[in-house]
Amino acid sequence: MESQPFNLIDSLLSLTLIGAEWVLWLLLALSVLSVAIIIERILFFTKLRTNFALFSQGLSDALRQDDYEKAERMCEDNNALVSKVTRMGLKNRARSITAFQGSMEGLVVGERTKLERGLVVLGTLGNNAPFIGLFGTVIGIIKAFHDLASNPQGGPSVVMAGISEALVATAVGLLVAIPAVIAFNAFTRVVKNHVANAQSVIKLMVTFHH
Repeated sequence: MESQPFNLIDSLLSLTLIGAEWVLWLLLALSVLSVAIIIERILFFTKLRTNFALFSQGLSDALRQDDYEKAERMCEDNNALVSKVTRMGLKNRARSITAFQGSMEGLVVGERTKLERGLVVLGTLGNNAPFIGLFGTVIGIIKAFHDLASNPQGGPSVVMAGISEALVATAVGLLVAIPAVIAFNAFTRVVKNHVANAQSVIKLMVTFHH
């Protein structure tokens, strides 16, 4: 018996006929992941909130008066990046200016990784979730036309019903992407503010270093 030649199109078609439901489940899982990261980042950044203008003014006054104890007290019970940088600077104030500044800048580099944790996932979801949804829609449309070919008596109603179901995947993809993009942009701005404030503290500490 002669074997049938391999047909790539038929093989791929058989895969698409599974339907788009698995794409919807994938998008649902990604939406849960996105929401979890957003909530975790909100709680994380809430703990780091501080009045930087007030902190900077108090630190400047303390350093001008060489009141290092006051500067240390300002950093107590505060996990903000500016407080960590200040503590690092006070700890290394007896070292050379290069080592003094380098210790604080090294801390900022390490802490920035913690600040940006999870943001790459949000950025990736924001950019790619619509394409995943579109992929599900294309699969659904292929299945709808295949169903029409298998059942011509059904008429256009068979195709329209299948296409309307397929479009749900695109809608869900956008529903996943939009909050992820908004959160990514907002958190990126927060990270930049924290790093900028830390750099300002470093310049302030260097100015009063002696």
